[in-house]
Amino acid sequence: MNRLILRLAINAIALYLAVGTGWIQGIQAQTQVWWAYLVMALIFTVVNALVKPVLKLLTCPLILLTLGLFTLVINTALFWLTGLVGTWIGNGYGYRIESLWAGLLGALMVSVVNGALTLIFREELKQSRKS
Repeated sequence: MNRLILRLAINAIALYLAVGTGWIQGIQAQTQVWWAYLVMALIFTVVNALVKPVLKLLTCPLILLTLGLFTLVINTALFWLTGLVGTWIGNGYGYRIESLWAGLLGALMVSVVNGALTLIFREELKQSRKS
């Protein structure tokens, strides 16, 4: 349970930095309340858990051919899909991406921040997995 909460918090922080800060021009959040980023993180987690393995399996030859760079395209598509699903849900849980480059930069920022925070909290993530 603690691992899930920590993972959601890491995703929420990563999404806030990519969407909520305005650092990337072309990505606009529908709302700026803190709990909306938790809902976005939940959507992001579900989308990544359900869709990402299928996309990676279907595009495995393309990933191998590009030496893994095609995973950036997959991450961009999932980042865009998260914003779209959040918009469908309503109540300001989504975001709008105006260009492909903004989506690519947003997905890259989410990946880097998520990876960095996972490294920082790796002991906590390991401990809760053992319990």
